[in-house]
Amino acid sequence: MRKQVAYLGPKGTYAEKAANILSKLADFQTPIFVPCNGLHSVIKSIAYNNCDAAVVPIENSVEGGVTATLDALWKFPDIFINKAIVLPIKHALISNGELSNISEVLSHPQALAQCSEWLSENLPNAIPLPTNSTSEAVNMVKGSKFRAAIGSKSLIQIEGLKELAFPINDVPGNCTRFVLLSKESNSNLANIASFAFSLISNKPGALLKAINNIADFGFNMSKIESRPSKRELGEYIIYIDLEINDQNNIKNYLELKNKLNPLCTNFVDFGNYFSENIELD
Repeated sequence: MRKQVAYLGPKGTYAEKAANILSKLADFQTPIFVPCNGLHSVIKSIAYNNCDAAVVPIENSVEGGVTATLDALWKFPDIFINKAIVLPIKHALISNGELSNISEVLSHPQALAQCSEWLSENLPNAIPLPTNSTSEAVNMVKGSKFRAAIGSKSLIQIEGLKELAFPINDVPGNCTRFVLLSKESNSNLANIASFAFSLISNKPGALLKAINNIADFGFNMSKIESRPSKRELGEYIIYIDLEINDQNNIKNYLELKNKLNPLCTNFVDFGNYFSENIELD
């Protein structure tokens, strides 16, 4: 049966590129790609079994964790990360008009944030307008002489527009990690283990005790991030990525989880998976 793979659409987004790459890495045979309008729709498609898999951004090197994805992984503990890739992100300013006439710039909030310095220097009076995706933004500027969109250069050919500037992201090494989600946990080789927890006690040293357990096993944390629990002010969920290697393998990770569980009111394992860097043409 052909797999249905949801991603943040419409066509031309970096998420679509990631969906194609991750589906090949997962050996999906002729998958059916399902573009969704908004990240929440992508998450719901896998959470409510409308699709077999979903591809979402989880972390950007400039803006940090993608909160909608992190919150969804906590909310739906039966969703697992199976694979991950890191894509370089190079944004273009796209329009029908000229740079001197642009008064509105449209894009996904993450893209706007990743280009904020360039915009303040080159279009200081332009109004930033958030959209559901970079592709949606490009579609919305067609025919306008005063609107521009931030998105991938590939969208220029799709929509018949022109490039006003490239690249415009503030950090040259800007990259985003995309993950492949499904309802099946991955038992294959992994170089990352991801999980989140909330602590039983909110007192001095509580988080340190949990972190010390990680240190005692010799794991390297490649990410640690907190998100509000949304239940009460001052209560947080801690998200952690651990590097898995020959010395610290899945067996050691399982032992670590046994140590952490008694310290937590809730512990959610997002899965063990392989993450790799991808170079785009």
